[in-house]
Parts: sequence; structure tokens; C-alpha cells
Amino acid sequence: MNGPILVTGCAGFVGMHCAERLLARGETVVGIDNLNAYYDPALKEARLARLTPHPRFSFERLDVADRASLAALFARVRPVRVLHLAAQAGVRYSLEQPDDYTDSNLLGFANILQGCRTQGVAHLVFASSSSVYGGNAKLPFCERDAVDHPISYYAATKKANEVMAHTYAHLYGLPTTGLRFFTVYGPWGRPDMALFKFTRAMLAGETIEVYGNGQLVRDFTYIDDIAEGVLRVLDKPATPDPGYDPLAPNPGTSSAPYRIFNIGNSAPTVLMNYITALEEALGRPADKRLLPIQPGDMHSTAADCSALAAWVGFAPSTPVHEGVARFVDWYRNFYPA
Repeated sequence: MNGPILVTGCAGFVGMHCAERLLARGETVVGIDNLNAYYDPALKEARLARLTPHPRFSFERLDVADRASLAALFARVRPVRVLHLAAQAGVRYSLEQPDDYTDSNLLGFANILQGCRTQGVAHLVFASSSSVYGGNAKLPFCERDAVDHPISYYAATKKANEVMAHTYAHLYGLPTTGLRFFTVYGPWGRPDMALFKFTRAMLAGETIEVYGNGQLVRDFTYIDDIAEGVLRVLDKPATPDPGYDPLAPNPGTSSAPYRIFNIGNSAPTVLMNYITALEEALGRPADKRLLPIQPGDMHSTAADCSALAAWVGFAPSTPVHEGVARFVDWYRNFYPA
């Protein structure tokens, strides 16, 4: 599968880390990003600045919702593989600005699928989310579980992406793999995520707002583990499942070249324990304001990653206390006091 790899959302948190790894191993990477202002564009620019010096990297500022521009890019670049990470992120923001999710996550994804079909892409890997499990109460979450009850519009768009991808795998034979990320954190992370917000507030001597009274449970997954898993999956195109039974269908596989995998740490952590790890890394206590759970938030997430391990021989393993400490080191370097 020699040829350029298109990475959408390359100035994003996961996108930058994956693009760096691809470049480090000698791949040619074409990155696109719209550098929107959902959070500080300066952080996105700083991530992008880590990629642009590479001679095998090229960048184009482009919105995946722009059908004509994206189609022209596909025709010009002719990517062999596509890693689609561009999306409007954030559960809570989807309650305020649902139109942004319709444009980026639905229209944008449709444009990506059509570009892959038109250019005969060998493998499309796209970001889904643990949020698709929605109201499910059975833990850990498994790809065999039904995901028919999302509790946020963001989750609904990610569920829709999985369904849309399956139709292209079925109708056009496009090898397509969706990865359900579980609460990714680490250096260069997003400012709207809890770890970033807590660190900033604690260093400023401010109170942190702790939702769910600190009892929410998340399968926090370190960015290096995510990036390693993503690349291993990218290197192994989806294939039809020879054991797929249409009388008892497994939602994670298909008779088409389509796969869905969880990628999480498989070590669910209570939010209050996550905060304890941050307090230890910063060497100071947090002043906490306990608040009820917010609309659209899931109470608990936990990943069964046995399917991913069987497929590519890999499972995330970085302990939360180590990952949090690495984030704090990065934060203090990037935002010196």
C-alpha cells in the first residue's frame, strides 16, 4: 500500500500524534484541517508546526464539509489510505451548537466516503467514540453490544458515521474500520477536556468543577497507546468476517469489508481518583466544587478491547498516574509560569 496517506484533522490532538508517527516511519502524509476556533487555534497551529518541517508532509487548510474542495483534493493527491479524524468534538458543545456537528460529522463524513470511493482508497480508518454506547448499562462495553440509544447529538453523529461507512463497505467494497476512542488524554491534549481544564485551574489557584460529584467513571486512554493502535489498524485493511451470521449479526463485523473496534485502556477510573493522580503530579491539592452530572454525559465507560487485541495484537496499557504525570510535564513546558 505504497502512496500518500491522507490525515484529516491533522492539527488536532490525535491527528498530530498519528501524523508524527507516520512521518517517523517514512510515510508521505497529506494533512488537512480547518483550524477552527472551537478551542484556541494557537494550540492547533503549534501542533501543526511540529509536522510542517517534515519533507514528506504537506498541508492544506480545508473543511471536510466543503464538498468541491475535498473532491478536488482527493483527485489531486490520490491517497492510498485515509485516516479520518476531523470532526466537531465535544458532547456538551453539541447541546449548544448542533449545526456544527451536522456539517462536520455528517456532511463532512459523507464527503470523505465519496472521495474514498471515487479514488479507490485501500483503507479508510475513522474515529468513532465510546459515546455511541449511550444509555447502555452493561460494562465493559463490547462491539457486539447494540448502540441504538445515544444520549447526545455528538454520539448520534458518530453512530451515524458507523452506519454510513458500512453502506460504502457493502455497496462499493471500500475497506472501512471505525475506532471507538475512550476518553483520550495526554500531552498536546484538548483544552475542553477535564485534565487540561483541571490543570489550568489548579495552577492558577482556582476551584475546579467536578461533575457527577466526582463519581463518574471513564476508561482514560493515553495518547501514545491510541496512536499505536490507530497505526496498527491502518496497516491492516478491514476484511469480511467469514463467521458473520446474518441471523445473529455482530454489529462489530460484517459480510462486507467493515470492522468496528473499541480502543480504550480497559482500566476504568473513578473521576475523583483521576483528580488524585493530578494532585500528586502537580504537588498540590485541588479545591473541588462538586456538581451533578451534566445533560448528555454518560455515567460510566469501560472498554472491552479483546477484539482489537485479536485483530492487531495490541492493547493500550499506560497507567493513569503515568499518563497524567506526562501531561503535567508537557503542560508546564508549553505554558511556563
